[in-house]
Amino acid sequence: MNISLDSFLSYKTIIIPAASWLIAQVIKVIIYSVQDRRLRLSYLVSMGGMPSAHSATVCSLATTIGLKNGFNSALFAIAVFFALIVMYDAAGVRKTVGTHSGILNRILDELFRDHPEFELRFREFIGHTRLEIVSGAILGILLAVWWT
Repeated sequence: MNISLDSFLSYKTIIIPAASWLIAQVIKVIIYSVQDRRLRLSYLVSMGGMPSAHSATVCSLATTIGLKNGFNSALFAIAVFFALIVMYDAAGVRKTVGTHSGILNRILDELFRDHPEFELRFREFIGHTRLEIVSGAILGILLAVWWT
């Protein structure tokens, strides 16, 4: 099977979600670099933050599928439920894990205050707020509508 660059770039159900993820991550770098007054390239690959790259990706995928295959297609329905599950997870489970990590880190700081060799800390910036999820969803939908 020979796939040319032109045929790959025309495969919008892969390109648009990937671009949505990348754009959301770049927006995070800009937001948090301005906020922290230093370049924060680590946000290119981080989870959590504004906007949700997960939401942007799955919403652009669902929207692209809807625009290409029809909003009454079974494939669109699958993509919508997939998007809802991903966004629910980002707001619910992963947000709760981040909260628990913060509490555990404070407990560890207190318990091992006199033991500097103990450096284990849990990552706290994991999930998303509703605003971050909605912002990512809007970004993904708008990019898919614009690009398709």
